[in-house]
Amino acid sequence: MHILGDIGNTDTKLCLVSSKNKIIKKITFSSKNLSQKKLSKYFSLLKPNYQEINKILFCSVVPKSFNLIKKFLSKKTKINCYEVKNLNLKSLIKIKVNYKQVGSDRITNAISLINNKNNFIILDFGTATTFDVLIKDTYTGGIIAPGISLSLDTLSDKATLIPKINLKMIKNVIGNDTVSAVRSGFFWGYAGLIDNIVKLIKKETRKSFKVIITGGFSNLFKKSINTKVYHNKDITINGLIKISKLIK
Repeated sequence: MHILGDIGNTDTKLCLVSSKNKIIKKITFSSKNLSQKKLSKYFSLLKPNYQEINKILFCSVVPKSFNLIKKFLSKKTKINCYEVKNLNLKSLIKIKVNYKQVGSDRITNAISLINNKNNFIILDFGTATTFDVLIKDTYTGGIIAPGISLSLDTLSDKATLIPKINLKMIKNVIGNDTVSAVRSGFFWGYAGLIDNIVKLIKKETRKSFKVIITGGFSNLFKKSINTKVYHNKDITINGLIKISKLIK
C-alpha cells in the first residue's frame, strides 16, 4: 500500500493507493498553517495502516509543508518519504528546460500522460494557471498565467466597491451590474486567454496537440472554449503512481 500526495500552494491532496495501483481513498485539505496536530487529524481521515505502507511519494511546490508531513510520517513509519524531484526521472521523461525551475507537480502531470506517440498541452487551473508542453517523450516548457481565484481575490481586496465573487458560466458578454461585469471579464477573458495561448503554442511548434485540462476551474471551462479538450481530474495522482514504480 502507498501514500501519495500533491502539495500545492492552496491545497494538499492525499491519496491511499493499493499495491495494485488502485486508488482506495482521497482527501483534500488546505496547505496553509499546517501543524503536526492538524496533520494527525487529516491522516486519520485517510485511515492508512502504517504497517502495510511500503512507498511514500509526494510532488510538492511548498518545501515547508513537505518537511512537516515528512516529519509527521517519520513518527508513524520507517518507510522513506520521497519527493518527486529527489528521484532520477531520466528513464521516464526528457526535460528540455531548467530542471530546478519546473514544479514537481508539472513534471508529474507530464509523466502521467507521456506515451512517446502524442503531443500534449496540459492546462492546470491551480493557484496559477499553467500550460505545459509535452512533445513525445520531452517536456519542452510552459506558460504561467495568473490563477483565477488569486486574481479574483486580489481584485476584490484592492478595489473597495468590488465584492467577493464566485466565478461561474455567464452567457452575456456585457454585464448589467458589478457582479455580472466581473464574471464576464474573468469568464470570457480566461476563455480567450486559453484559446489564444493554445493557438500560439501550435503556431510556434508547428505541431498538433491533445489538450488536457485539470484543476479547480477545469469543469467550468471544458465546454466553454473553442479548443477541444479532455478533462482529467486524476492526472497528478496517476503520475505519482507511475513515478512510484521507481522506488524499490
